[in-house]
Amino acid sequence: MWCDNCLLVLPLRAGAIAWNVVIAAYSLGGGLFLLRVGQYLYFVYPEWFIYGGIGMGVCALACIEMITLSNRSYTWARACHFLWPFVIIISGVRAVFMIWELHRGKDKIIWECENGGQPWPASEEAGYTNSASFPNGICGPGWQSLFTAFIVSLLVDLLFQMYAFFLNWRFMKRLERYTSMKGPYAGNYYHA
Repeated sequence: MWCDNCLLVLPLRAGAIAWNVVIAAYSLGGGLFLLRVGQYLYFVYPEWFIYGGIGMGVCALACIEMITLSNRSYTWARACHFLWPFVIIISGVRAVFMIWELHRGKDKIIWECENGGQPWPASEEAGYTNSASFPNGICGPGWQSLFTAFIVSLLVDLLFQMYAFFLNWRFMKRLERYTSMKGPYAGNYYHA
């Protein structure tokens, strides 16, 4: 028998909505950052678009789950329950490639920092640059701090997504368990 409130940091429905708001916010911010200035960190053409696009996909799924939890929709909870494992695996693979490619481009990033934030010459010749300027905050803390921050943030991202998947599963099971409940508790909201 499963405990209804085990492993919950916040109340189930409202806490899951808040958790997904956080995931959506940082995924949107990270995705836009990579789409806008990713060419300064990754040096093979579609790379930063792929990484940023995956971040935007995570944001979209978190937004769908927020709406699902707000409406108490069992059908959409099942859909999110189906999608989260794929998104978590894709995000894990993305994290490995992001860390690997960031480490591989270490010398190029250091060169960009030492030369006033101008793009790597091969990237500029290939036309990868856009109107976005090199972010000054990248060079300030130094390479090792940047690399550590990327690793930690990608691992935290994966843990947040796994917990969101757990919250979705927990909410779905609660809806299944209380489908016949018609009492005054929560205004009949658990009657799916």
